[in-house]
Amino acid sequence: MKIVILDGYTVNPGDLSWEALENICDVTVYDKTPADKIVERTGDAEILMTSKNFITREVMEACPNLKYIGSLATGYNNIDIAAAKDMGIAVTNIPAYSTDSVAQHVFALILELCNYVALHNDSVQKGNWTNCEHFCYWEKPMVLLKGKSLGIVGYGQIGRIVAEIAEVFGMTVNVYSRDREAAVKSDFLSLHCPLTTENAKMINKEFIEEMKDGAVLINTARGGLLNEQDVAEALRSGKLAAAAVDVASVEPIAADNPLLGLENCIITPHIAWSPEEMRMIICETLATNLQSWLSGGTQNRVDLL
Repeated sequence: MKIVILDGYTVNPGDLSWEALENICDVTVYDKTPADKIVERTGDAEILMTSKNFITREVMEACPNLKYIGSLATGYNNIDIAAAKDMGIAVTNIPAYSTDSVAQHVFALILELCNYVALHNDSVQKGNWTNCEHFCYWEKPMVLLKGKSLGIVGYGQIGRIVAEIAEVFGMTVNVYSRDREAAVKSDFLSLHCPLTTENAKMINKEFIEEMKDGAVLINTARGGLLNEQDVAEALRSGKLAAAAVDVASVEPIAADNPLLGLENCIITPHIAWSPEEMRMIICETLATNLQSWLSGGTQNRVDLL
């Protein structure tokens, strides 16, 4: 059997191995595949794996040998599951592999907004400490997390780990699904829910008006949860003291994204999931998912849900 990986670069830019899959079948890996090359590159392969390529009904119909599609991610909205079911094609995903790293990134963002580590390092490197008449100084006042409140929207595995870490810092945790008002009025609000048609752009002008003045917004979930223009306006006005996001409504981020260029908004390029340890889990789970299917099992089969 043949395996084709359409966009392997993001998961494995060369620092990991595809050996676990290569021990099962013949593997062809493409770093990235444009939409008009998906069918050509899939060819007569029985097994197709992808992270972000859209695998539509038309793709499946054009590749009659296809029997299995493996997502290199937790999300699989880029795969037409209904079509796969109709055509008897198994579809698997990699569930909850990045829980710990996303939670860690949440606090990397929060701590940067509270302690300004990069800002102070830059200041010291420029000579400002050397030329200071006092033993210390600060470019911006730092913020103590103990005694602050953290609202969590989306209390799944990641949300729960974020809550545990927050409590270690001495923060009060307010879960949105249990007490909406307390969560919205928290000092920090962190998003951990999936993007749906119902909650798209839920963080908009009306929602922000309900938030505590000077609150901090953290988004490591999905960019589409924000009305980015409304968030930008709240950051400029001071209604929101700061924001930190690891995701954008369009990725890679568009040059005209309204959050770009704002001094009180930190943006990282969708990296919360990506420590080497997490990507190793992806590579290993791709293989165990496939082995399960080949032996008649159903490990991480999302077409059966």
